[in-house]
Amino acid sequence: MVLGSRGRGFTSAVFGPVARLFVRLGISPDAVTIAGTVATSATALILFPQGYLVVGPLVVGVIVLTDSIDGLMARQIGRTSQFGAYLDSTMDRISDSAIFAGLILYFVNAPDGDWRMPGIIAALACLILGSLVSYARARAEGLDFTAKVGLAERADRLIVALVATLAVGLGAPIAVLVLALCLLALASLYTVGQRTATVYRQADARDAAQRDTAGRDGGGSHA
Repeated sequence: MVLGSRGRGFTSAVFGPVARLFVRLGISPDAVTIAGTVATSATALILFPQGYLVVGPLVVGVIVLTDSIDGLMARQIGRTSQFGAYLDSTMDRISDSAIFAGLILYFVNAPDGDWRMPGIIAALACLILGSLVSYARARAEGLDFTAKVGLAERADRLIVALVATLAVGLGAPIAVLVLALCLLALASLYTVGQRTATVYRQADARDAAQRDTAGRDGGGSHA
């Protein structure tokens, strides 16, 4: 859910009726997940490179806000599953990558040549580091740790990128978008560090507990 736990009440109130309508129509939550990803990716990859920096982020923002509909549908029909969670997370990575890839292509064609290369580098850094932020959490959870911490979670990254893009579309200097992406890349890098430190502390505590258990077992065997 793009708004995170803080926005669950809002998304449930706003998109709950839509979710119930889709359920009555027999639409699968997985189909909604995939359709949202296709719509987001197509919009970002088509409109951003062509310089549509007002309608582009507005449309992407609306689609991303509906990201919670599939989850609401799954809970209504009692069909939440591990595959559904996997699919949703994977589709989120595709959507996020498409948004920043669209911005990279925008900078490739940017009218302001002075900011072209800094923009490309900043957007590319956001694409890579954003994926790394998500991977750090997924890998931690795969090892039975938790890493739900960080300065730049998915909602934060998307809000900053889309708002800055819209600002440029409304007439702000292109430097505003470049600066926002640079700050976002740094925040993403910091988040990776936060999650790594969190997992390190958990792993160290687990290892210490295992050593302590092994020591007691070993001591008992000599009694």
